[in-house]
Amino acid sequence: MRPLPPAHRVGLTALLLTLAACATATRTRPAAPVSTSAVCAGQAASDQWVDCVLSHLTLREKAAQMVWPQLYGDYVPADAAAWRRLSDDVAQQKVGGLIMSIGSPLEIAAKLNALQRQSDLPLLVGADLETGAGFRARGGYFLPNGIDLGGAVIFPPEMALGATGDTTFAYEEGRITALEGRALGIQIAFAPVLDVNNNPANPVINTRSYGEDPAAVARFGVAFIHGLQANGMIATGKHFPGHGDTGVNSHLALPVVNASRARLDSVELVPFRAAIAAGVGAIMTFHGAMPALDSTGVPGTLSHAVLTDLLRKQLGFDGLVITDAMDMRGVVDMFGATEAIKRAVAAGADVLLMPADVPGAIDAVVAGVREGRYDEARLDRSVRRLLAMKRSLGLVHNRFVDLDSARAVVGDSAHAAVAQLAAERSITLVKDSLGQIPLGRLTPGARVLSVTYARRTDLAAGVAFDAELRRAFPALHSTFVNSDDPAPNFWPVLQSADSADMVIVSSYISQGSTVTSVAAPRAFVDFVEELQRRGRHPIVVALGNPYLLQQIPDVSAYLIAWGGFPVSQRAAARALLGAAPITGQLPISIPPVVQIGVGAKRPALPSSARAGSR
Repeated sequence: MRPLPPAHRVGLTALLLTLAACATATRTRPAAPVSTSAVCAGQAASDQWVDCVLSHLTLREKAAQMVWPQLYGDYVPADAAAWRRLSDDVAQQKVGGLIMSIGSPLEIAAKLNALQRQSDLPLLVGADLETGAGFRARGGYFLPNGIDLGGAVIFPPEMALGATGDTTFAYEEGRITALEGRALGIQIAFAPVLDVNNNPANPVINTRSYGEDPAAVARFGVAFIHGLQANGMIATGKHFPGHGDTGVNSHLALPVVNASRARLDSVELVPFRAAIAAGVGAIMTFHGAMPALDSTGVPGTLSHAVLTDLLRKQLGFDGLVITDAMDMRGVVDMFGATEAIKRAVAAGADVLLMPADVPGAIDAVVAGVREGRYDEARLDRSVRRLLAMKRSLGLVHNRFVDLDSARAVVGDSAHAAVAQLAAERSITLVKDSLGQIPLGRLTPGARVLSVTYARRTDLAAGVAFDAELRRAFPALHSTFVNSDDPAPNFWPVLQSADSADMVIVSSYISQGSTVTSVAAPRAFVDFVEELQRRGRHPIVVALGNPYLLQQIPDVSAYLIAWGGFPVSQRAAARALLGAAPITGQLPISIPPVVQIGVGAKRPALPSSARAGSR
């Protein structure tokens, strides 16, 4: 081989010297710190794992265990800002858990697996699974075609289960929710709602509650808790000490419940006492004030009198105390985000859910210690509960889920059949003064008009309902009216109604995080009253707010389906057609029109006598 020219030899020598220097630097560089998870891995099989981990966490790492950011189950590439933020929250900020919002099932599972891989300690993941895993884990709709992308099983709202009168459905919902949720990597359900909905004007609870009878709410809530926790998921009773008697949405402002302590003991606290006795694993707080419990006027989330004196000491609860979202106006408006975080910790909260600024929330918890608002031992108590829950759920040994196995569990047809049966048993016939229900007298050629009144963004509204009706009435005429339109043009609808044999008006107006009132707009009320005046005798189906009857008390037929999910739409249509019996009873009163317990019964019709069969 020919020798290298002198200039090349000099260059090669420099390169070799550089490589040697790098190798030396690598040998002398301090080793990366061993993770807490690795240090304590040998004790994972014993209770000592909690003590080991706790002893190795810094003050800021302890604070981070208490802060849980929100994420979506949507697809994002690795270089997207949303993914970089989540990665930072987990890998650098070292948060202790997450709250999963909406998304498709497998994307939720895959994203949680990826974040679990980035986390030193296992993450706890919670989600608002109030009506099953499908409440959050659904694929949505593909536009512009409106294709339903499917997802996990979704049950009708809690009030619908209350209308069945059968706590078996609540247990089964808990069982199925646990199986499907755990298959997706979610370990905590922020459910059941234990609020007693004794205020018809409540804009945020409404059908999310089992009803207005405290004892019934307690029975259904306990059944759900048993079904959920017996199958590997932690239940969360909410919103302590009670969000039912409010006319203000805590997402938007601070509600105040001016009830006496005696009333709170006999109504609002009844379901929570029962849940605690049943071993509920977590309690979520109420962003509202109750002067009878704390005269300072602060929301329960920030009240030591509520979270420590009442919940911990008087009621004996020793599970996780989880705040409602810390970005809601009910807590932020009064004190600001940073001060609200400190007050929540001082009050006794273990988990600070959904702060707008995750690093800032962690810093606020640490600052509270340094300012003497609480000591580090206060944080230790919360972190110990969190670590013990992670260990009890088996996350120390396996924090991941098998994506291939999820498809065998999530959305299973047997699970869906239970949800469908629950929806059918919940259908409640409140009024039928002309004996119109079921529609057995109508032939397949009958001119049936189905009017869907819903928000334009509610892509599912009326779809399953009309599809089921169209099986019996192929010539069904469907029309959609946008409830967000302040002055909708009902004139064409009235003209269609004049030539119809039957008019069915379905309302999907419901509660929500941005809703200030569940009352129907005056234009809608006038439309229904005009149908009545014209002698069209519409059947009104409430697939949202069940208290709608207060505004249209003279309607001749009023059926409550409790929710706008496809499962409830199909159940309502089958009830109207006589394909399923009607057996539901009101778990609420609709003052001053009807009392609690009302519900006319209708048997299912033989197939030969059903609507559209002749």
